[in-house]
Amino acid sequence: MSDVQPLHLVTLVGSLRQGSLNAAVAHALPDLAPAGMTFAALPSVGAYPIYDADLQAEGFPVVVEETAAAIRSADGVVIVSPEYNYSIPGGLKNAIDWLSRLKAQPFAGKPVAIQSVSGGTLGGARMQYHLRQALVFLDAHVLNKPEVMIGQGQTKIDPATATLTDEPTRQFITTQLTAFAAYIARLR
Repeated sequence: MSDVQPLHLVTLVGSLRQGSLNAAVAHALPDLAPAGMTFAALPSVGAYPIYDADLQAEGFPVVVEETAAAIRSADGVVIVSPEYNYSIPGGLKNAIDWLSRLKAQPFAGKPVAIQSVSGGTLGGARMQYHLRQALVFLDAHVLNKPEVMIGQGQTKIDPATATLTDEPTRQFITTQLTAFAAYIARLR
């Protein structure tokens, strides 16, 4: 008899760029995860209209409702995002702004892990700290450690295949996902 509890996670990628290093990491997660952990991608942050309270008054866009339902039904969320101008990319912030307006807040009490990739040496650290601030307002339970901040991502991801090739980085992501599974179990 196995004591592995199946976990279904959803991933939210903060980049719109074709060939995104962050999307490549998100796509690698199933191969790096512990047994029993599955992933489904949430809609692109580019699918959201710019948040506008007047638009909200007409009703929430379908993409907001579908994303919220997927988050609510998941055991946890992994957000993988670049850093833009020392902070959260606009598309990701916009998606979070839309989701924050729902009465049944999908992030409330939800375990969240954050990962970031950048071409610089800090690996998106400043974005992660700003994202953590936004998630506090949403009452999400963010995994504190280990943090995954992948610096110089262009040297760790094969651009031709969008494959994460750096073995120490792959192992570190496995370590985070294993810790995230334990964190989710503790929160249950």
